[in-house]
Amino acid sequence: MVKLDRLITILGSYGARLCGSADREAGLRSVALHDPVRQESPVGDIFLAVGVPTVAEAIRLARQARAVVLVVRTTEDPAPDLLRDADGIAVLVVEPSVSWSQVAGVVYGLVLEGRETESGRGPADLSALADTIAAAVGGPVTIEDQLSRVMAYSSEQREADPVRQDTILGRRVPDRVRALFERQGVFTHLARSDEPLFVPAAPEHGLHGRSVVAVRAGRELLGSLWVSCTAPLDAARASILVDGARTVALHLLRWRVSADLERQVESELVIQLLEGDPDADAVVRKLGLPASGLRVVAVRAHTEAERNAGLLLAFERATTGFGWSRVGRSTLFGNTVYTVLPAADPAPAFHWVRQLVAGLPAHLRIVAGVSGECEVAELPSGRRESDECLTLHDRLGSGEAVCYDESWHQVLLQRLRSAAATGRIPARGPVARLAGHEAPELLPTLRAWLEAQGDLGRAAAVLGVHQNTVRNRLRRVTAAVPGLDLDDPAQRLAMLIAMAVHE
Repeated sequence: MVKLDRLITILGSYGARLCGSADREAGLRSVALHDPVRQESPVGDIFLAVGVPTVAEAIRLARQARAVVLVVRTTEDPAPDLLRDADGIAVLVVEPSVSWSQVAGVVYGLVLEGRETESGRGPADLSALADTIAAAVGGPVTIEDQLSRVMAYSSEQREADPVRQDTILGRRVPDRVRALFERQGVFTHLARSDEPLFVPAAPEHGLHGRSVVAVRAGRELLGSLWVSCTAPLDAARASILVDGARTVALHLLRWRVSADLERQVESELVIQLLEGDPDADAVVRKLGLPASGLRVVAVRAHTEAERNAGLLLAFERATTGFGWSRVGRSTLFGNTVYTVLPAADPAPAFHWVRQLVAGLPAHLRIVAGVSGECEVAELPSGRRESDECLTLHDRLGSGEAVCYDESWHQVLLQRLRSAAATGRIPARGPVARLAGHEAPELLPTLRAWLEAQGDLGRAAAVLGVHQNTVRNRLRRVTAAVPGLDLDDPAQRLAMLIAMAVHE
């Protein structure tokens, strides 16, 4: 069931605004579209006043329809006395530049999804459908997606084998069983055929028999429908399984439409934040995020063979689950998935990355960069920091995530390297001159002395030479670079930076 608060949030991105007060927790289950040909108004929780000339008339019709929400198109806010006449009906005003077809598409999509979901992802009654199919074919049923992740399962567990139990608990078919199915050609069959396939028992894996059929929309494989059985299904039960797969496909298609709509709205709002929207405070409120204590997580995922498939899987995983039940808000921008997380401390961001990685295939190479803590107005800078942390993976050889809090100095040096590459750092300073000197030991000696903060003993220990050797080489350094003053703190700092940039 969709709530009024969500309808206001989604339509708000299309320019709709709420006039007056409303109970944002009110549940919306149906839509009524004004039909000027019919005498009586249709009944529904949301009344779309298509073709109604005035707000007053629209309120009258909405009251007849016993509506909770009235959607009207006008350029003006309704007068206070009209809002009082609305008597508890929330009035949503849409700009005339937005077509009724767009408004109706959004509203119907949200309500159809709301009828079927409690979490906002995947039909809630898909489990009821699994129970119905299980009763008809006489065995426990699971519905899985293309990656063998469990989308729904029947409640009857008395005949469940160990593999079914592990699959339900782990929300995914165990890897050892997936490998068995791969060797048996099960996935090849699902990709090519709509006929049921019997998979024989494998006691060594804790697997009883299975029959499986593809869930397909046109030529696209959406998932699979499995039933536990000790022998191939007879013709009647096989027909029921095939019909059940078609019904599952309809549910999944409807879910996909509503899920894609929600992803699109969320993605556009996140991009506005990352690009520095002048009204960022309003945008962050639409996304249900706080205005401070935020971090940007940048993720890239790919395989050697296909760079885009992994990225799309990562975006799908990051946006799985009803938007307001997820901790972050995500977008796919270029070759990177960006997620804005409420995380003043970096630990929740690392946990989020680990959860994302756990839900993706093991063969994907996944890297992530985590920005420092941001206010909402600082999110564009946070995005830049997360990108810079991403680029440090190869240099640092770290795990899945590099965080700005821990790697700020490496980010700074990376920025200086980029500046040096464009010629914005002097290329003829002392470091460059010593790098080309005929005595190659001078530059390492100077660096060791600088890093030892002028301590001759520490520098000599690092170089494995006597202190007098270090002292003698430093005299040769000052002779080789006229004007160099090793007693000047600014020059010493500049040389350390130049060495770090050109290393």
